[in-house]
Amino acid sequence: MPILNRAAEMHDEVTGWRRHIHQTPELGYDVFKTAAFVADRLREFGCDEVVPGIGRTGVVGIIRGSLGPGRNIGLRADMDALPINEASGKPYASGVPGKMHACGHDGHTAMLLGAAKYLAETRNFAGSVAVIFQPAEEGGAGGLAMVKDGMMERFGIERVFGMHNMPGLPVGQFAIRPGPIMAATAEFTITVKGKGGHAAMPHRAIDPIVVASQVVTAFQTIASRTTDPVESVVVTVTKFHGGDAYNVIPEKVELAGTVRTLKKEVAALARERIHAICDGIAATYGATIHVDYDANYPVTFNHPDEAVFAGDIAAAIAGDGQVQRAMQPVMGGEDFSYMLEARPGAFIFIGNGDSANLHHEAYDFNDEVIPHGMSYWVRLAESALSA
Repeated sequence: MPILNRAAEMHDEVTGWRRHIHQTPELGYDVFKTAAFVADRLREFGCDEVVPGIGRTGVVGIIRGSLGPGRNIGLRADMDALPINEASGKPYASGVPGKMHACGHDGHTAMLLGAAKYLAETRNFAGSVAVIFQPAEEGGAGGLAMVKDGMMERFGIERVFGMHNMPGLPVGQFAIRPGPIMAATAEFTITVKGKGGHAAMPHRAIDPIVVASQVVTAFQTIASRTTDPVESVVVTVTKFHGGDAYNVIPEKVELAGTVRTLKKEVAALARERIHAICDGIAATYGATIHVDYDANYPVTFNHPDEAVFAGDIAAAIAGDGQVQRAMQPVMGGEDFSYMLEARPGAFIFIGNGDSANLHHEAYDFNDEVIPHGMSYWVRLAESALSA
C-alpha cells in the first residue's frame, strides 16, 4: 500500500489549506479562525457530524463508514501556533506579528483535513472515524480540555492516534516506539531572597546572585549524581533574572526552568531534590528560597499493540526499511498524552526532511510530507475499521 493516488492528486489543494493556516496563526485556545476554517471544510466534505466547541475551541468531525456498524477510532491533529516572529522568508509567511506556526501544526491540520475529505468520499470502512482538531497543545493542555469535555464518551472513541512531524527525519520515513515516546514536563519558578547592599561591601549583604548560582550548579547533580544513569531526566534552568545596576547587590533573584522525565518515580525524585537543594543552600547562605513547582503534561505513552499496528501501517505506506520501530524517546512534551491516558492508542513521528528545528523562527512545515501523512491516516482508519 504505497502513497494513495488520491492523496497525490489532492496535494496542491491540501498545500493551499496548509499555507492559508500558516499565514493566519493563532495561539492557545484563541484559534477561532482556524477552527472555523476546519469546520467549514468538514461540512463541505459531507461529514455526518461537525461539532465545534469541544474543549473550548476544538472541532470534531464524524465520518461513518458504508460497511455497517463497527468500532470507532479517533485521529488527532493540533491547530495552535507559537509566540515567535517568523523569519522563514517564505512568500506565505505569517501575516501576524509575533505569531507563527513554528511546530508544524498547520501541516498536521492540513494532512488530517485531506484524510477526512478522502474518507468522506470513499467511506470504505465499518464503524466511524472521529477527526479531532485540538487547540492549545503548546502549553495550554487542550488535549486534556477535550478529554474533560467528554469527547471520548460522546463520540464512542475506542482507540486514538496522533502524529507529529520531525525535522531531520527524511521525508517518507516514520519513527515510533512502544511505551514512553515523549517526556512528562514540569516547570519551576524559584525566588531567591537575600539582603541587598553596596557591591563594594558584600560582607554586609546576602548576595542572591551568588546563592542562585549555587542553586543552578547544584541542579546539575540531579541528573549526574542522583538519578540512575540508565534513566532519563532533564533539569534545565532557562531564566536567571536579578539586579539592575553595576554597584548594587540586589535583594532577590528569580530563576525558572523545566524538568523532563519518562517515569513517574523519576519525576517525583527530581521534584524532591529541587526542594531539598533549595532548602539546603538557603540554610547555608542565610537566604530564603521559595519554589513554585508545577507538574504539567504526563508522559506520552504508546500502548504496545497500537504502536505495533501504527508501525505496520507506516511500513505499508513507506516500506519496512523506512520505519524506525524503536526510536529513542524525545524529551519534549506533548499533550496528546492525556488522550492516551483516556484511551489506547499511539503517537508516531513523520519525517519533515532537512528543515529548521521545531520552535525556530526559520522553521517551515515541508509540504512534500502531505501525501505521506494523508496516506498514513487513511490506511490506518481503513485497516482499524475493516469489516
